[in-house]
Amino acid sequence: MTKKTTVTRLYTGDDGRSHFEDIEVEMEPNIVGYISETFGATGIVFRETGESYDYDFHVAPARQYVVNLDGAVEITVGSGEKRIFEAGEVFICEDTTGQGHISRAVNGQVRRSLFITLD
Repeated sequence: MTKKTTVTRLYTGDDGRSHFEDIEVEMEPNIVGYISETFGATGIVFRETGESYDYDFHVAPARQYVVNLDGAVEITVGSGEKRIFEAGEVFICEDTTGQGHISRAVNGQVRRSLFITLD
């Protein structure tokens, strides 16, 4: 029996604005539980943002997965839609062109995260 986990994708649409899309990653049974296919990566960056972090519209510097280790981040896309990503959540930034997205600290918390670059 396969399982799926959801990863939120930030991407640039034909309108030049950023959008959210929920994508499902399939996982197959494994001796340790469930595991997905292997995805290629080019690097890993550790990051810490302060409790008053508020970064206006910007594009991602590269396609990258973001894994929140602790703290949370509020992301706003071009349509004005906002989502909060808590500790342990994963999202992928692919909005490397166009308007980009806004990133803000949540509840005055420091956030530690891991960026896994894809190209």
